[in-house]
Amino acid sequence: MLRARDAMDRAYADPLDIATLARIAHVSPAHFIRTFRATFGETPHRYLQRRRVERAMYLLLHTGRDVTEICHAVGFGSLGTFSRTFRQIVGESPTDYRKRRAVPAAPVPGCFTKAWTRPSSFG
Repeated sequence: MLRARDAMDRAYADPLDIATLARIAHVSPAHFIRTFRATFGETPHRYLQRRRVERAMYLLLHTGRDVTEICHAVGFGSLGTFSRTFRQIVGESPTDYRKRRAVPAAPVPGCFTKAWTRPSSFG
């Protein structure tokens, strides 16, 4: 199960199906789904969706890429599915997530401003 989960972590943006993941884990597809859920507390499909959304969250905050581009970069085939899944997992739309968590430019602390505007006694 760990090998299959690691494969999902590495190749989250690639199309991964249950048969491929089951082969990686050396079990049948049905046994893979049951065992994965029992081991990790969620289905393989949900785990993969969550990993993709986590990566999208990072890209939304740290890049200027648009939502559609991020949607495809993390492995979703359609913007609608991406937005719906993002909202289910995060609780808000990708656009709202980006707006709400945008980091404003940090102001210059007052002590630096005063030091630069004060006349120098050296000189």
